[in-house]
Amino acid sequence: MTIKIDGPFYAQLGDAAAEARRLAAIGYDGLYTLEGSSDPFLPLVLAAEHAPGLDIATGIAVAFPRNPLHLAYQAWDLQRYSGGHFLLGIGSQVKAHIEKRFGEDFDPPAPRMRDYILALKAIFTCWQEGTPLDYRGRFYRHTLMTPMFNPGPNPHGVPPVMLGALGPRMTEVAGEVADGLIVHPFNNERFLREQALPAVERGLARGGRERGDFTLQVNAIVVTGEDAAARQAADANVRGLLGFYASTPAYLPPMAAIGYADLQPELNQLTKQGQWEELGRRIDDEFVDAFAVSGHPGDIAAGLLARYGDCADRLAIYAPYAAPDSMWGQILQDLRRLQGAG
Repeated sequence: MTIKIDGPFYAQLGDAAAEARRLAAIGYDGLYTLEGSSDPFLPLVLAAEHAPGLDIATGIAVAFPRNPLHLAYQAWDLQRYSGGHFLLGIGSQVKAHIEKRFGEDFDPPAPRMRDYILALKAIFTCWQEGTPLDYRGRFYRHTLMTPMFNPGPNPHGVPPVMLGALGPRMTEVAGEVADGLIVHPFNNERFLREQALPAVERGLARGGRERGDFTLQVNAIVVTGEDAAARQAADANVRGLLGFYASTPAYLPPMAAIGYADLQPELNQLTKQGQWEELGRRIDDEFVDAFAVSGHPGDIAAGLLARYGDCADRLAIYAPYAAPDSMWGQILQDLRRLQGAG
């Protein structure tokens, strides 16, 4: 089966329609929003309207500050409006943001997320199959759904729930109860194959499911450009991104997998000193090679497939820098050609 390729949808509401058309014209199969300084759901409404047929996803929406019922309504509406092309991607965020930015409870994150997804699915089942809503979990309780508030069956089916996870327990939760795993962009091949994929398999076994019932979306950081200057600029941006990720204690496991555990506290201390510009300077070439696929645009497709081709169902390109649409379009064509799809 050909891997689907998703592009980053960074648009604000004012330019979301044009941005969705642009991503469709480049040749992406889907697009995904990030929850940063704006809402991740609203731009997807315009994407569904102006780029029909493109898969649309939150990648991710922060779950814990939102009640499962709130997300259920949003997912149901987007699934209906997009004609069945919506994927609900959710994640936990890190403890500091949940407790200090959102003012909500975080611990214990993996059991809380498991309960959250089961609550979501109970709501979906109630609406789609007409069964009474009677979910009583450790953290969430949903026992009332009157006709006035029941949207009824979705003609395009129940939207899949994708879970963004990095640690082993959260990844096992994805395998057990979610419809797919969103692999964080801060990944390397050793971490993916020795830790993340075995955790998925443990979760699938616990849930009594098969790998074919599950979607693996891998976020892939790419460093490329049409000339040396463009590649150098891309490399500098990615080093800054990797330094930022590497400074976060929750993101230690992928670093430890390749022998960089000692770098994490050093980078974390720099953030406490406000030395954000210094983070990227501490990222060496070996670190970049482990966490990103780098090279001339003509080599990127082969590099992505060599790293992820035997395990990913979807690839989400992550490239935090400007580059021509034509370059990305050619990379997507190369990916499909190398997979025998054209």
